[in-house]
Amino acid sequence: MKRGKVWTRLSGGMLIGAVNGLLGGGGGTLAVPLLRAGGLPVRQAHATAISVILPASAVSGLVYLIGGFAPPAVLVPVLLGVLAGGYLGARLLGVLPVRAVQFVFALLMLLAGWRMLL
Repeated sequence: MKRGKVWTRLSGGMLIGAVNGLLGGGGGTLAVPLLRAGGLPVRQAHATAISVILPASAVSGLVYLIGGFAPPAVLVPVLLGVLAGGYLGARLLGVLPVRAVQFVFALLMLLAGWRMLL
């Protein structure tokens, strides 16, 4: 791999990790478009984004837990739901048409942005 590509991917990854850690999520919304711009097909971009967000979220989550920001009484039930939903979503990614995946992703980004503005 060319040195420029490695640096571009490393710096993009640092940006995504910083956004994910700062905002408690959202790195994937940056990762997918960046990975698509780097030439990955839609399904691979989404799968790669989730795969890199997992360790970033684990590190950020550990910092939040140690700092007392994540109450365990809330964390456990939400974690169980997220695990079940993550499994279902990963299975759906392999069977949904690419256009449907793109539409759902774009719709969620728009709704999240709208909600943040209100």
